[in-house]
Amino acid sequence: MSARGVLYVHSAPAALCPHVEWAVAGVVGVPVKLDWVAQPAAPGNHRAELNWQGKPGTAGAVASALNEWQRLRFEVTEEGSPGCDGVRYSYTPSLGMFTAVTSAAGEVLVPEGRLRHAMEQAAANGTDLGAEIELLTGRSWDEELEPFRYAGDGAPVRWLHAVG
Repeated sequence: MSARGVLYVHSAPAALCPHVEWAVAGVVGVPVKLDWVAQPAAPGNHRAELNWQGKPGTAGAVASALNEWQRLRFEVTEEGSPGCDGVRYSYTPSLGMFTAVTSAAGEVLVPEGRLRHAMEQAAANGTDLGAEIELLTGRSWDEELEPFRYAGDGAPVRWLHAVG
């Protein structure tokens, strides 16, 4: 079975760029060379994109490998495949990691159990249910990453096929 997705490194200091390539190569089992370009939203940083194809769960493994460097901003997506939901991992230095199940259109899907828990938390703590739902949908991550996403329009994209 095969899955595919995209790694978006929205910002990485130049010194970390080779480490990102090594980390991804360690997950996918083949050498990785990304086409790094300047990130206008964060002067002195670079960005890159990589379309990948590999085993289901590759996105989670890549996100875990990159999570070790807290100065990166990145997203890793994996499309749904037979028996597996789609998923998106988003990371920012200030917010940490966000993980969500995604639809075929890339929208965040919130499982019923998490919605029920959010309703219970809002009722028990007297907090706003809307704020709880915004946490579940990753709104803060989207707001922080949006300027970096736009700055990447027109950046070169590379395809990678993992071994195994």
